[in-house]
Amino acid sequence: MSSNEVHVHPVLKTEARKFILPDLVSHCNFKLRISRHRKRITGETKRWLFKGDNLVGKARTKYHGLKAGLLTAMCYPDAAYTQLRLCNDFLTYLFHLDNLSDDMDTTGTSTTANVVLNSLYHPYTYHSPARVGKMTRDYFRRMILTASPGAQQRFIETFDFFFQSVTQQALDRAQGEIPDLESYITLRRDTSGCKPCWALIEYANNLDLPEEVMDHPVVRALGEATNDLVTWSNDIFSYNVEQAKGDTHNMIPVVMNQEGLDLQSAVDFVGDMCKAAIDRFIEEQNYLPSWGPKIDRDLAIYINGLADWIVGSLHWSFDTERYFGKNGRQVKSSRIIELLPLRPSPSSH
Repeated sequence: MSSNEVHVHPVLKTEARKFILPDLVSHCNFKLRISRHRKRITGETKRWLFKGDNLVGKARTKYHGLKAGLLTAMCYPDAAYTQLRLCNDFLTYLFHLDNLSDDMDTTGTSTTANVVLNSLYHPYTYHSPARVGKMTRDYFRRMILTASPGAQQRFIETFDFFFQSVTQQALDRAQGEIPDLESYITLRRDTSGCKPCWALIEYANNLDLPEEVMDHPVVRALGEATNDLVTWSNDIFSYNVEQAKGDTHNMIPVVMNQEGLDLQSAVDFVGDMCKAAIDRFIEEQNYLPSWGPKIDRDLAIYINGLADWIVGSLHWSFDTERYFGKNGRQVKSSRIIELLPLRPSPSSH
């Protein structure tokens, strides 16, 4: 591509056509573990996802490059096969939600939300012919066999927040609005879809943690620090693909817009926020109260599950083809990103 002909995104205040990623992998000292069930869940979920016409055309090809099975195996390394398989079904379904529902504009989002949430609240009595409804009922009926009532409740509630925030995101996108950083952070904590995945940590490890424990400010802060690291680092990793589509719902344009920074400075700014989120996660653990031996032991498993998500998501981001195509390994070592040219017209998600 000739640099003279590239249309710089209006938000970009720099002519630079490349940027350097922050070194988040080195900043994270948690042990990376991978479940031995990885291959098996990958095969089983694929059969489930491709059943009938659930996923067709390009979406099928994208499935292989996604490597969701690897993410699941890294984020829930201690789960038994049955639980791991369900976590993988959910994560894969979450990535493909807009392919599984017909349209994710604002009306499409609320239609999808109604089908999904009714399928979760009434898994045995609500019937929708939509494929997203069938798939939701299928995995949730399996989940409720062993998930504690609290984990089920948290899963449904946080998934509800996800849909509300995605609807808001679709409105922002339609109006081409770039929110301020604070509003963006609040919204992003829900659009990420991380919170239901935290409920799956409880499910995957057969935990039954009381509401008062899960609602404790320190436990909430740990979940929030993890969510922030996963989502903000994701904004850095996905920025190149998103800027090529003219999508501004990403922390980097938000920071450039608000702080008046050039691209590299904004990337560094968000990178420092990511490092601070990891430090915050470690620091907050010093303030945990004790609830007695059994609860403390279960809570430690849950917190380890959050740490698995931090380290797992960071490494997976270079293994999946979602952000760096087939160059992930190379990017992981060089950390240099060449900006993609802007596409002629912004394509909808």
